[in-house]
Amino acid sequence: MIIFASNIFILNRQLLIFLLISIGFSNIINTQEKKKIEIKYAGRLNVDETNYPGARILTRDDSQQVHIAHKDMNMWCDRAIHYGEKNYIEAYGNVRMKQADTVNMTSRYVEYSGTTQLALARGDVILEDPKTTVSSDTLYFDRLKQEAFYRSGGTVVKDSTTTITSKIGRHYMQENKFKFVEDVVLVNDSTTIKSNFFDFYSDTGLAYLFGPSTITTPESTTYCEKGFYDSENEVGYALKNARIDYDNRIIEGDSLYFDTTKDFASASNNIKVTDTINHSIIKGHYAEVFKGEEKDSVFITKRALAITVQENDSIYMHADKIMVTGKPDNRIIRAYYNARIYKSDLSGKADSIHSNQKTGLTQLINLNELGLSDRFSLARKPILWNLENQMTGDTIHLISNPESEKIDSLLVFENAFIISQDTVSKTGYNQIYGMHLKGLFNDQNKLRQVDITKNAESIFYARNDQQELIGIDKAKSGSISILFDEGAIEEYTRLNQVDGSLHPESEYEERDKFLRGFDWRGEERINSVEDLFKDDPPLDLPIIKGLEDYIPQEDFFDEDRLKQLTKQENKDPHKDTNKRNIKKKPIPTK
Repeated sequence: MIIFASNIFILNRQLLIFLLISIGFSNIINTQEKKKIEIKYAGRLNVDETNYPGARILTRDDSQQVHIAHKDMNMWCDRAIHYGEKNYIEAYGNVRMKQADTVNMTSRYVEYSGTTQLALARGDVILEDPKTTVSSDTLYFDRLKQEAFYRSGGTVVKDSTTTITSKIGRHYMQENKFKFVEDVVLVNDSTTIKSNFFDFYSDTGLAYLFGPSTITTPESTTYCEKGFYDSENEVGYALKNARIDYDNRIIEGDSLYFDTTKDFASASNNIKVTDTINHSIIKGHYAEVFKGEEKDSVFITKRALAITVQENDSIYMHADKIMVTGKPDNRIIRAYYNARIYKSDLSGKADSIHSNQKTGLTQLINLNELGLSDRFSLARKPILWNLENQMTGDTIHLISNPESEKIDSLLVFENAFIISQDTVSKTGYNQIYGMHLKGLFNDQNKLRQVDITKNAESIFYARNDQQELIGIDKAKSGSISILFDEGAIEEYTRLNQVDGSLHPESEYEERDKFLRGFDWRGEERINSVEDLFKDDPPLDLPIIKGLEDYIPQEDFFDEDRLKQLTKQENKDPHKDTNKRNIKKKPIPTK
């Protein structure tokens, strides 16, 4: 009984193994069969071994089209040539291909390989997925990779709001990504983008630009050679030779950020903002720009420099921070903290400098919080140099003529002080002090006349025609009027003189040769544009990482796929010579 049971057990086990093997073998056969292209319906079936050896010719009837299936793909057409052994089919006339419920393609003609699952569609091709529609005259569709590709021109439409055209396009369906090459143009309601290398994500509307590219909106045109743009939120970055053109401003820099919805842009490193109406330029290494009627402004820092371009002599202004506000016809430049100004015949320093380009008024302003008793307040007083004259005061106004681009006059409010070195000895100083000062300039922007009023004091080194020192003229008066010639005192007149004396220099104590508040600051004088920056701390600019470099797309047709197609076609020496073969063609790279 035990042996019998054992024998029965052994027999049953062998039978089970045989059944499992048989079922497995059957499944393998069925799986292989399922990989074959199936003909679900045909109205008529013909065979033409002369023209189509080894093929079946399928034709629709009046009731419906030829129906073809392969895995989760169904295709309908008016006529088909099916090469069963090759697992290959050609479909003609009103071709429709449907993959599951996600992809639909229509065309006039399709070649499809069940082996490679590669389809070639020609003639009015339209490929639709849930987010985009691709149209082209010729389109390749790789069902294994879920990629579509065209190289003879195509159009992509996203949600009916965005249209992209290009010569070459590739759709990575699983990633919702497109890579476009050559003559790429994106158009939506508010933006037009042109580029030659362009990556686009259809689910987010994000675009990456490589090579010479432009982004045009009603408000601006942005140029870059590497950039990013969010087409849904209308924000972006521009890198590499980046530039934004507004209607009256041009912004250039290593890295530009812009938000069209807020009329805002910011820039980092090597920035240049050009005002095309007022002929002014602002430079620096960080900037913010606002547009609009109410907030038209530029803020710039990190070696900020404002340049008012003039025909004969430009004006340069430098400070820790510079802000430009106002409408184009009424711009105001505000430079604050360690502000400096320079032109060839005049220079100056102040805590803050304000310049109105419409009125021509430039104000050099002192720190309000520092009083005269503060030991630092003297050094921080606004100061101007013109030719040989140094002028200081609590506040200084320069009035220019915007039309002639020439300085008209000078006003100094409170504690006005003019100092010039004695032209011969170089050790003595002519000095004039008073509460208020008014100066007039000649046509050469040289100080010609100065009137000092209220509690005027003066020290002059008086010389004869042979430039021999007569003595030191020291006096107090209600006011003083001085005429200058090439920076030297030509003549002076005192009004309401209180006292005065003219004695040889030897009769004066050293301290008596200087008026109270005397402060010669010749070593601070700005003699060039480069001198504007000589006291600045070292500049440490951030490294802009930006976007990754462009990565050319890999070949759409890999070598194994091409070998399979070539092998299938070469099996038949009488193959249709009219058949459109798929050949590998290089894709342009950057």
